[in-house]
Amino acid sequence: MATKLFLISESAAKQIKHLLEKNNQPDNTRMRVTVDGGGCSGFQYSFNFDNKLNPDDVVFNKNDIEVVTDTISLGFLDNAELTYINELGASAFKIINPNAIASCGCGNSFSVDLEP
Repeated sequence: MATKLFLISESAAKQIKHLLEKNNQPDNTRMRVTVDGGGCSGFQYSFNFDNKLNPDDVVFNKNDIEVVTDTISLGFLDNAELTYINELGASAFKIINPNAIASCGCGNSFSVDLEP
């Protein structure tokens, strides 16, 4: 089985660290990124903080910041990048996903080609 890759940008790692420190989170707290069914395009991203690891979790590290996802979500996130956008009027985590064939205007919902 080929190794799947999920990238974390410098801006995302910096913002995650800032949020963890600001909210006095325990040292073992990680950002959890999951893909759930729903949203206007079929699938949607979910971002949470979590200090538990499940047996099917995969952990990715950038500058001592950990991001975790489950193996099912990783199938949709392979070669994608978690980044943090800070623009005039909006700041948010964003997934740049080469597997998405379409996405909604807000960028939190996407679709993939399910054909083999």
